[in-house]
Amino acid sequence: MDEVYDGPFCVLVLVDNRSFKRLACRVLEHDPEKEDVRAFLSDIKRHLDARGLTVRGVTTDGSNLYPDVLKTMFPDAAHQIWQFHVLKKITKAVLDAVAKVRKTLRAQQPAIGKGRPSPARRHQARKSKRIQRKIADLFEHRHRFVQHRLTDTQRRTLHRITAGLPHLRALRQIMDQVYRLFDRRCRTDTALEKLARLQRRARRFTRLGRTLNPLFSATLQQALTFLDDSLLPATSNAAERANRRFRKTQRSVYSVRTAPHVRGRVAMDMERDRHASARATTLHTLPRTRTKRE
Repeated sequence: MDEVYDGPFCVLVLVDNRSFKRLACRVLEHDPEKEDVRAFLSDIKRHLDARGLTVRGVTTDGSNLYPDVLKTMFPDAAHQIWQFHVLKKITKAVLDAVAKVRKTLRAQQPAIGKGRPSPARRHQARKSKRIQRKIADLFEHRHRFVQHRLTDTQRRTLHRITAGLPHLRALRQIMDQVYRLFDRRCRTDTALEKLARLQRRARRFTRLGRTLNPLFSATLQQALTFLDDSLLPATSNAAERANRRFRKTQRSVYSVRTAPHVRGRVAMDMERDRHASARATTLHTLPRTRTKRE
């Protein structure tokens, strides 16, 4: 389940991640509240009960709209927080820490005037060039600190540019451990034990300050729920794909923004999804039929 914002409107979306199709949508003319989500899910639950279907699990982002409502409506369903949103917060915090280090180095850079430096200031000129080179390297290779997998060459480059900055090396090691938490080969209990060890290690790095606060978030623990359930996705790509297609469609008619128009757009896109399988079969079969006739 997800929500997509479009100006003053909000579209609540419910997607079946097994068939990658939207099951229901609701257009709101205001920012969503918990009561809106409760009313939307009540209609869904009524249809599911009429068909004798039960909800095994729900995947949402880290919004506070869903947890309390889901516990009430579907108490036996597992609630998975999207891995994508959790990792996004952590990687943003790491990149901000690298940017803060660059800012600190820039403040330490000696001020060198224009022209050739005098013999008495050549040492400061060399120091300024070294710091400037390190700042440039940290900016150029900043994404290496959050990249999922690194080659041997990239690791050597990262080791070179972090010389004299041990807290940045520790930050990269912590990112490696964060990625290992989401390994499907382990269970949720094992991942939580790894997380507890990682949190104990993170508390020792006081120099990193608030950078590691996302590691102590409750959403990080809930993002590991999918490890015990093969039916739960780590991230609901189907919902994100539907949201992207909606935004792309809306950009072509940006001057039109009314609630009936948004509802019509959503309904037309859902009708397109309903005929997707038949359309794919036609596109696959038609060329073969033409070839046989020829």
